Amino acid sequence: MTTTSIPICNEHRTLKEWQPTTFEYREDGISVRVPNVHAWVCPEDGEASFTPQTVDEIIIIVRELLEPAKRARERRSALTEYIVSVS
Repeated sequence: MTTTSIPICNEHRTLKEWQPTTFEYREDGISVRVPNVHAWVCPEDGEASFTPQTVDEIIIIVRELLEPAKRARERRSALTEYIVSVS
């Protein structure tokens, strides 16, 4: 976490909370979910604000995951949902 001050939700005028959330992205009928990503989250509606470093990492992850998902779709794989974990 690089932010020194707590951001405020512009819509609800409440302090955001630093907590894990799920990042979701959809493109061409493919959905990518990245759980347990820390972000500043509005306690009212759950809207997340990610740090620039987190966004950079998420962009790389999403790009890397979209390509094999598109190839699987092209070959009409019966397997349509994957869970990958790195420890």
